[in-house]
Amino acid sequence: MSKHLFKYKWEMSKDYPEKKNGKTVFSCFACGGGSTMGYKLAGYEVLGCNEIDPKMMEAYRKNHNPKYSFLEPIQDFKNRQDIPEELYNLDILDGSPPCSSFSMAGSRENDWGKEKKFREGQAMQILDTLFFDFVDLAEKLKPKVVIAENVKGLLAGEAKSYVRKILDAFDKAGYYVDYKLLNASKMGVPQRRERVFFYAIRKDLYNGNFIDLFQSQPYLDLEFNEREINYSKIRKENGNENAIGLGEMISFYWKKTTPGKSMAENHPKGSYFNEVKLHPKKVVPTIRASGLPYDYEIERVMFDEEVKLAGSFPIDYDFVDNKVNYLVGMSVPPVMTAQIAKRIYEQWLIGMEADKL
Repeated sequence: MSKHLFKYKWEMSKDYPEKKNGKTVFSCFACGGGSTMGYKLAGYEVLGCNEIDPKMMEAYRKNHNPKYSFLEPIQDFKNRQDIPEELYNLDILDGSPPCSSFSMAGSRENDWGKEKKFREGQAMQILDTLFFDFVDLAEKLKPKVVIAENVKGLLAGEAKSYVRKILDAFDKAGYYVDYKLLNASKMGVPQRRERVFFYAIRKDLYNGNFIDLFQSQPYLDLEFNEREINYSKIRKENGNENAIGLGEMISFYWKKTTPGKSMAENHPKGSYFNEVKLHPKKVVPTIRASGLPYDYEIERVMFDEEVKLAGSFPIDYDFVDNKVNYLVGMSVPPVMTAQIAKRIYEQWLIGMEADKL
């Protein structure tokens, strides 16, 4: 197996490449900047972000010092008449539209069309329409490439109809588009996080191959098979004290649960499906904003330092007042984005430069 292309244990102060690739990015639904750090690791310049959550924006500004930052709903941002000219000349528009309406762990169809917010300080929004607001913004700014990340549940059941609508929206906006389900654990991230990535390129710029007869799906090699990083590689002997000790009921099922399994295996009604006891030789499951897996040896959830490593967050990241698991759970792993960003540069953006020569 090949070595990892990007380090999962790294520091912003030391590990961003000195030589940039000359390409620019703007990030929407940016959270604390998981994808922003990935683009920077791959050599891009990230000009700024749009984010609705004040606490997330505080962390973003603290860690990334953006040239432009817009704390407002994307519906307001896309209708601005004073968007800086620089954002009309982007190489990549990046975004992770909030996706709980499609999550397999959520209410799915019962939540579609309803106004929701994640936590205090956020405005109410209809979450399942945000993707289309993002495509509207792409149509307005006309970046060369658009990258959008979403949950695996978007490909299941009735939610698949939204995929078709998303593809149609990109087509009408002037982009060739395709999508792929990727697993972060195959990309050098110590976490088994599966996410759908949509990748779109402006029709007037694309001279590459297509993977379908209708010439609508552009070719991009996104096959990854890096060596998996199991829990033992990121496990710490000591950490934050509030992670130690479990409630009576969880403790009862923790004792019964086999390492690597969900507590649902012993619950008479199959409850606690998302409560997982970690296995030292297996990859950590998806880090959720609302809960954490449990150690296999000590009655505790993962330590903050372990969560940062599992999310490939830099060890010098300042979480300000955000809980570590919440911010990491809401973010795209930086290394996951870095892998995709590198492929896009090599396979798409360099080709555009060559065509101009």
